[in-house]
Parts: sequence; C-alpha cells; structure tokens
Amino acid sequence: MASGPTPTATVDHLQDLLLQSKDFETFLLDLTLYSAARLGAPEPMLCAITVQRDGAPFTAASSGADARAMDEEQYALDDGPCLTALREGRTVLVEDLAEDSRWNRYLDAVKDSGVRSMLAVPIDAGEWASAALNCYARQPSAFGPETVADIEWYAQSLSRPLRLALLVHPSLGPTSYPDGLRAALRSRATMDAALALVMAHTRSSREAAIALLAEAARTRKVRLPALAMDIVRGAAIPAAPH
Repeated sequence: MASGPTPTATVDHLQDLLLQSKDFETFLLDLTLYSAARLGAPEPMLCAITVQRDGAPFTAASSGADARAMDEEQYALDDGPCLTALREGRTVLVEDLAEDSRWNRYLDAVKDSGVRSMLAVPIDAGEWASAALNCYARQPSAFGPETVADIEWYAQSLSRPLRLALLVHPSLGPTSYPDGLRAALRSRATMDAALALVMAHTRSSREAAIALLAEAARTRKVRLPALAMDIVRGAAIPAAPH
C-alpha cells in the first residue's frame, strides 16, 4: 500500500470537496469516498468515520455498506478496535483478523466479512465529541509503517472540517447543549464554515474574507449570519474585488 499524495495536494482537495458539497452530510460522504480512494492502492480500501457523543457512537459517513457494517458490529457489542481508538485516543492496528487475539467477540462476528486487516486512528472532534477514522483492507498486513504514518497525518487534517460539521449540521450536532448555547455555537460554526469557503475560493486571508462578507451583506441588504448560512448551503460566493 503506497504512501499518498503530498500534504499540500491533500489540503487543496479537501478544500475542493468543501466548496463542491451542498451540505456537510454530503461533504462527509465525499470525504470518506475520497479517503478510501486516496489511502488504498492498488484498489480502494473501506473507510468510515465514527463519532461518539453523549456516550453513543455512530457512523457519520462511510465509503460503502461494508465499512458501515464493520463499524456497526462494534456498536452492537460496545467493543472493538475503532471504539478503542476513539475512546482511548490512540492508533489501533490489527495486522490480521484471523490471527489477532484481542476483541474476540467482534473478530469472530466479522470473520466472514472478507476484511483481513484494520487501522483506526483518532480524530480531534473538539470538546463535545470524539471520533476516529476507520480503515479496512481485504489483505492481511495492509498497513505498513509509512501507511500508518500517512493515515495518522491525514486524520489530523480531518479535524477542523469534522468539528464544523458536528456544530453546524443538526443531525450530527451534540444533543446536550442548552438551546442558547447550541444556537451560539451553530452561528459561530456557520460563520467559520462560510469564511473557510470564501478563503479557499478567493485565496484570501481570514481578515480579507471577513471584509468581503461584510461588504456583500451590506450590498445585498441582508444580515451577515444569514449570508453566511446561504453560502454554507450552496449560494454563490462573493467575488473578490479586483
């Protein structure tokens, strides 16, 4: 399994995914599909992102039904490599499911899945949640040291977009906030997401993006939070002044 593209290429592509997705659910789905294609060679591996909030883990997005099924078997048993990575904040590698002696109930449950090796890497999902990037391969020993290091770096690059998704999108957001705090967090996250889109689209600084959004809101006679929400939902991004 070969090392992926350079960090710059990866960041640029993540920005493109964010720009092209109509909402954060679509972005997360595109993200797992891209992860599966980018990290696997010669053929894509299975990838999923597990999120835990209020003690209940769920798959926020997966590259396919097989990856989701591998995740959900762990949720049913409340045990497994991905949950260990998520809860203990450490990388977990299973070289060969047929030979590993940990998580016996889980490994026995998925022994006929066709998956032979697994890698789970924690993602910083912020104060209110924990998360992990789960990678499954159909060959034993698919994750060498260089590949593990590459996926660990890649998981770090997913942290900010995942935190934004958890705060902005109601179906993914935390459920234990008081209403006022939830509204404040969503408003801030929406503005951050809109600024990220403007910065990527115009290749400008955060300060320039703020000024551009403020001028666009004044010109269009709308409130800045409303304009930010429209941009996150897919509205045209204001053009940078010449």
